[in-house]
Amino acid sequence: MQKQQKILVLDFGSQYTHLLARRVRELGVFSEILLPTVSSKELSECAGVILSGGPASVYEKEAPEYNKEIFSCGKPVLGLCYGQQLMGHFFGGKILPGKRKEYGLANLLIKKKPAIFEGLSKKQIVWMSHGDQVKNLPQGFELVGTTDDCQIAAMGDEKRKMFGLQFHPEVTHTKNGMKILSNFLFKICGCKKNWSAKNILGKKLKEIKQTVGKKKIFLLASGGVDSTVALVMFAKALKSSQIFALHVDHGFMRKDESVQVKAAMEKTGFKNLKIIDASKLFFEKLKVVIDPKEKRKIIGQLFVDAANQEISKMGVENNDWLLGQGTIYPDTIETQGTRHAARIKTHHNQADIIKKLSAEGKVVEPLRDLYKDEVRVLGKKLGLPKEIVWRQPFPGPGLAIRVLCSNGKKEETEKIEQKSQKIAKRFGFNSKILPVKAVGVQGDFRTYRFVCALQGTMDWKKLEAASTRITNELKEINRVVFCMYQKKIVSVKLLEAYLSKERVSLLQKADEIAMSSVQKVGLLEKIWQFPIVLLPVQINGVGESIVLRPVFSREAMTAKFAVLPKKVLKEIVSKISKTMGIGAVFFDVTHKPPGTIEWE
Repeated sequence: MQKQQKILVLDFGSQYTHLLARRVRELGVFSEILLPTVSSKELSECAGVILSGGPASVYEKEAPEYNKEIFSCGKPVLGLCYGQQLMGHFFGGKILPGKRKEYGLANLLIKKKPAIFEGLSKKQIVWMSHGDQVKNLPQGFELVGTTDDCQIAAMGDEKRKMFGLQFHPEVTHTKNGMKILSNFLFKICGCKKNWSAKNILGKKLKEIKQTVGKKKIFLLASGGVDSTVALVMFAKALKSSQIFALHVDHGFMRKDESVQVKAAMEKTGFKNLKIIDASKLFFEKLKVVIDPKEKRKIIGQLFVDAANQEISKMGVENNDWLLGQGTIYPDTIETQGTRHAARIKTHHNQADIIKKLSAEGKVVEPLRDLYKDEVRVLGKKLGLPKEIVWRQPFPGPGLAIRVLCSNGKKEETEKIEQKSQKIAKRFGFNSKILPVKAVGVQGDFRTYRFVCALQGTMDWKKLEAASTRITNELKEINRVVFCMYQKKIVSVKLLEAYLSKERVSLLQKADEIAMSSVQKVGLLEKIWQFPIVLLPVQINGVGESIVLRPVFSREAMTAKFAVLPKKVLKEIVSKISKTMGIGAVFFDVTHKPPGTIEWE
């Protein structure tokens, strides 16, 4: 491979940095992620540079350091989001917080067509996730694209081959994002398609052999596609006597989950699996925990404690074993896996104890740099059954993070509700603020904010528009839901409710109803993930509330709420509403960003 065919992706902390590098590779060009302090030598040997987004502001003292030669090395440069702002700042433009933050879909109007927009129509659907923006054009640049909330959404200097985009072409929701990246690679940088990832499996197996050597691997097997693929890869690379798998039933599994895990593992030919029931311990440790980060931290620690107990029973010396995990890239990047990234949520397999073991060289994660769809490709190459490869993603903490908890103390939401009601009425809806908070990701930062519930006639386009507008205009809200079951919300009460077997059982029933309904009509493979959430919220004096959260995605870094056929949705809502203890059923109409796929 010629060195000039390498594209450098400089990481300023965006949640999409690895996704961006992957998109470049998908187009047949080798890409490498480096820090913004990249060496002059690396710059001289590349074909072009892409500046990622990031959570910082270019005018802050703590803004990431970077090599200023990026803008004088003579190589084409594409700045995205923070990257555009940095480019604007460097060349004398003014960067300020926008009057409105943009999260989600936006309509881009192309004012001029430089090479970066060649072959595109004047109107484009793009994906935004930012707070700051370029207010005044820097020297030598022209305005080439604008949106309603961002005047300088795209700028360019064709002579110096420098372009800035406030939106994210790397996410699938920017309709022609791959065309824009293709234009940069082939028309501006002059690259050729000369890279392929066909040999990734062979390379990964060699890495496992080299890393593990004669030591033993202890893997916590959830039974999901990630841990299963990792387990089969270990089995391919190592001797069977070197691998031990443990499935911990923490009590937060889906209905009959552990039985299905055992059957799935047996289908792969792996039989050295032990299942332990630790539900009593997990429930005891989490019985009064409310904070989502604390939940994940405790679960991560308990998983490791369970593993250590089993290792001790087997008489394996500490220096003889390594912890194997099916960790994929979204887990690491959302847990502040890169230097400039903000923490969105703490995945149980990235808890502090896991990071400590990793620093000690005791963790092996063969899927760490891959996304779910790439893991599925590996699963197919390994010959795994279809039902395993396409199994719905399920978080390690299980239903523990889908059962929201509360001490019953409600925060004041009257002013927020008044603001949301004004916006909702523009789209023909009424709104109520639910007295719970959910995790979100906005402008590459973690947010923990209120949920807005809409009522009215179900119209997907209007719901999407209202959701986008509410989360963009109101900083106190990062998630919007639509009320499917309840003619009118008269009263909303926050209940005191914690993790209990009864609440988990209630959610298991609702989850089973939803999964069987979509599977029956062949939608399970089309929907990326379908979390069902239990809220400690009583509507009109009846029970608790359920939220349906089906999403379409490709790599989990971005997602769109999945529109279900009305017949299927009606069946799900009807069956769940008849389940004892359920007073309302909501449908989550929030994209990612601003809302994460899971609520906690």
